[in-house]
Amino acid sequence: MNVFELTRSLVDIESITENEAAVAAYLLDHLAKLAARTGGKAERMPVAVGRFNVLAAWGDPRVTMSTHMDTVPPFFPSREDAEFIWGRGACDAKGIIAAMVAAAEKLLAEGVRNFALLFVVGEERNSAGALVAAKAARGSKYLVNGEPTESKMALASKGILRYELVARGRMAHSAYPELGESAIEKLLDALDAIRKITLPRDAQLGPTTMNIGTISGGRAPNVIPDAAKAEIMIRLVGDVQPVRDAFERAVAGRAELVEVLTIPPIRFATVDGLPASVVSFATDVPVFGASWGQPLLFGPGSILVAHTTEERISKQELEAAVGTYASMVKQLLAKN
Repeated sequence: MNVFELTRSLVDIESITENEAAVAAYLLDHLAKLAARTGGKAERMPVAVGRFNVLAAWGDPRVTMSTHMDTVPPFFPSREDAEFIWGRGACDAKGIIAAMVAAAEKLLAEGVRNFALLFVVGEERNSAGALVAAKAARGSKYLVNGEPTESKMALASKGILRYELVARGRMAHSAYPELGESAIEKLLDALDAIRKITLPRDAQLGPTTMNIGTISGGRAPNVIPDAAKAEIMIRLVGDVQPVRDAFERAVAGRAELVEVLTIPPIRFATVDGLPASVVSFATDVPVFGASWGQPLLFGPGSILVAHTTEERISKQELEAAVGTYASMVKQLLAKN
């Protein structure tokens, strides 16, 4: 199966976060057959009921290529034209999985060993797979993480601070609003204050950014709402504590801030001979810490079409990534 066929096969398996079992089973079967032919070992790494990471290793792995199997919603299947493969996960990150698998096949055909493939669940939501993998290190010295970086080495990536903002009120008949307490009005006041925060900048990573991603609340138009909630995603460029302090001051008793996830920004190692850039998105890498080795970040495809209805990956870029990943592994093994 070539890299295009494998990409389309993976895209056609729906794997929205928490529903990765089918794609994980497909990859495990594919890699187990490859390992059986080439003296490697493929295994499942349990994460939760019905969810597992997939690990395949050859020799004593010193370099690990890794990315995630889950996608954001909604699912839509693959299609292709002369230039692109389209579909949910095409660039984020099933095309990258296919390129890494093809790179492994290329390396094995050249007699290279001492590397691994690690594909994890949950990156798009809470890094559940990376959290488990971080506790199951296998001695790897370098972690080549795959995300769509337009085939450039990432010098640095932003971190994440994710909040739930919860407001509570008291129900009443809407004809007598003075008898109730509107949770939605409290939430709106808190959100208005949050939007006025001056967020920090970094010379390399640029501005801290914020997205109010969801708002929910209320029961009916004629009922004073007793509950309301918003979900907020902040892209960090530095120390999280000043941002936390600013949000707590802005909310100031209007609502409850519940911290859901924190991932710090990170700087990456690079390899020679590839262009480099800075990315604004976050990855599993900070969750791995140093458990799987010094991190690098590289992948074909553009983050600008990930998470959209136009998600796609260039066939030319995808094919080139196979050789790039193989070359990176050989360079890093030589360093080790």
